[in-house]
Amino acid sequence: MDPFIQITSFVGVATKGSLSAVARDEGVTPAIIGRRIDALEARLGVKLLLRTTRKTTLTFEGVAFLEDCQRILNDLANAEAAVTLGGAKASGHLRVSAPAGFGRRYIAPLVQQFSRMHPEVSVSLELTDRLVDLVNEGIDCAIRIGGLADSSLVSVKLAENRRVVVASPDYLAKFGYPQHPQELMQHQCLLLTGSSQHRGWMFQIKDEIQLVKVAGQLECNDGAVLHEWALAGLGLAWRSWWEVGQDIGAGRLVTVLDDFAAPPSGIHALFPQRQLPLRLRLFVDYIKSYFGQSPAWAG
Repeated sequence: MDPFIQITSFVGVATKGSLSAVARDEGVTPAIIGRRIDALEARLGVKLLLRTTRKTTLTFEGVAFLEDCQRILNDLANAEAAVTLGGAKASGHLRVSAPAGFGRRYIAPLVQQFSRMHPEVSVSLELTDRLVDLVNEGIDCAIRIGGLADSSLVSVKLAENRRVVVASPDYLAKFGYPQHPQELMQHQCLLLTGSSQHRGWMFQIKDEIQLVKVAGQLECNDGAVLHEWALAGLGLAWRSWWEVGQDIGAGRLVTVLDDFAAPPSGIHALFPQRQLPLRLRLFVDYIKSYFGQSPAWAG
């Protein structure tokens, strides 16, 4: 059996959630799709999908394999487009969504440069921290930071991101360095309201990811404000490396509790379908090439 057909069938089942949906698209029976998945799992020696009469879910290995497969299929589609389309120009309209702070600092400048390179493509950039519905809101591409809950969307990993606890040298000189996450209750912590951070900060303690409750006098629903407050010496902040990396490198902020830092999370570009129009393929390739293997904030 053709390994490529096995992989495309696996990606289809993983994104659509059922063998029947993929079978209908291909005009075959669900049993044929099932045999392709069985052959792929037998060849790899791992279980990729857990199938019941009602539901199909990905295993841990399946999640990792899906991301690699989607990247490979996307690269293949780009290679074919480069050959078949030749000198064709991208045109049309793109709707892009990104988190407010990250989008303002990194995605907006890339959109500006992309529009100069492709003047026949118009772009609407929406900066919002809410979870947009790509299909119902007509979004072509959404940039998301953190875990991906919706397996029906196609994703391309752009970079890694990790969160660190930071404070100004002045604050640490006055109040000392916390040695354990549980000591944070003795410090002024700058809280981000309207998010999961308000319930606590995540740390890896004794090989387990734990939510540690924090408290402080100041809170705000804008992460950029917390960043400024941390620079002003008003407390400890739990911020993304892309936001504070330059200040850490310049000595304006200092990281603490690094031994307890939670594992990094991904920064992804998400799409509602795998077959991308030329304008979207070019945009994704452009932002991928910008971030590359070493993000701009890595120092």
